[in-house]
Amino acid sequence: MSDRPENDKGLRRKNRLFMAGLFGLVFGMVGLAYASVPLYALFCQVTGFGGTTQRADAAPARQVDRVIKVRFNADVNQSLPWRFKPEQKELTVKLGEMGLAAYQAANRVDRPTVGTALYNVTPDKVGKYFNKIECFCFTEQVLEPGQSVDMPVAFFVDPALADDPAMEDVTTITLSYTFFRAKDETQVLAQHATQAAAAKGTGTAAN
Repeated sequence: MSDRPENDKGLRRKNRLFMAGLFGLVFGMVGLAYASVPLYALFCQVTGFGGTTQRADAAPARQVDRVIKVRFNADVNQSLPWRFKPEQKELTVKLGEMGLAAYQAANRVDRPTVGTALYNVTPDKVGKYFNKIECFCFTEQVLEPGQSVDMPVAFFVDPALADDPAMEDVTTITLSYTFFRAKDETQVLAQHATQAAAAKGTGTAAN
């Protein structure tokens, strides 16, 4: 009978260790879930997974005579009251040559709205070779009531694509954008209004 208290203490200690381990596992899984979003985005950016395009400062010096046809696609999520379309159906560029395209967006309502664009290319495997130098998709876009704007895209297809046997069948690339209402729209519009008021005040003072 004298061994029973010791046994009970040992059992309680094991239970506490088990519960501590269980809570640690739960918190670890929650932390991993939060971390997985930026990690997944970084993975896609580095590898081109899922047709994720790359970003570059300038077009390469090297060009290859092989040409690629680039087609342009545009969609708008129903939560955003915009019209959005490409201003050209397609362009033909050499590998390494900079291409310049444009999209047009228009706000269809009588209040300012903020859009953010998601994008990819197909075939998905081409993502790691498709580079953007300038793009409206790099930042959120604010459109005033009824405003219509042209949105340029400067891009190139990496000439290294010609050295990849897996890309031999690629003759056409489709660049797609989908605009969504920005989740932080209220904050962005407040900041935009403050900047506009400051700029107007500076202009009045200068006069």
